[in-house]
Amino acid sequence: MPYSLQLYTLRNAIQADLPGTIRRVAEIGFTQVEPYNFVATAKELGAAMKDNAITAPSGHAPLLSQDQDEIFTAARELGISTVIDPFIAAEHWQSAEDIQATAAGLNAAAKKGAEYGIRVGYHNHAWELESTIEGRTALEYFADLLDPELVLEVDTYWVAVGGQDPVDILGKLGDRVKFIHIKDGPLNTDTKAQQPAGKGKVAVLDVIAAAQSLETGVVEFDDYDGDIFEGIAQSLAFLNSADASAAEGGKA
Repeated sequence: MPYSLQLYTLRNAIQADLPGTIRRVAEIGFTQVEPYNFVATAKELGAAMKDNAITAPSGHAPLLSQDQDEIFTAARELGISTVIDPFIAAEHWQSAEDIQATAAGLNAAAKKGAEYGIRVGYHNHAWELESTIEGRTALEYFADLLDPELVLEVDTYWVAVGGQDPVDILGKLGDRVKFIHIKDGPLNTDTKAQQPAGKGKVAVLDVIAAAQSLETGVVEFDDYDGDIFEGIAQSLAFLNSADASAAEGGKA
């Protein structure tokens, strides 16, 4: 499975030197990235990606609060085939009515995205798992309201911080999950305490295995109390090593 990198992880480095940052990402071994705020950076980002043979199967953009035509136009220029809304605040996940409104908004966005040949998705935080609607997590309730073509990007770390088992939630959400965020740490809201994959409390490999229709695993740190380039390199090395071991086991 290919691994991507959510570029928000490197937001400070990107602000200082976007081309140099993308070059370092490629040198570490990533061939895919997941851009954020890509409308504002599309031209420079696109050039840096081309120079380093990097593609972007997915990208984050606030579909319910910014111009969708502008978002989808920029996505198409960058080769992004799935645009994922990355954040809808906690207050919108406390009632069935609010969740229905959010789902309706994303369903409409998906219809517009289809005109550009682009798929739409949603990425969770912890509060969609902390809230319960009709006996299920708000994320599960929400998923059932989405049109079939919409997909989910499950942030497996925030699922666990929200008090749920990521493996269980991925099983319940099933084939709608096409992307996951892979991150690790102590399972609390202290983002600085996040760690490279395999170093924290998340059963990372079990989580990946539970996503049966996964297209891309996206490495992300919300923050990191260390050299972030070393952090992402350690995460990718852990994932590649696990894949190599699995391949060897399959030959045995």
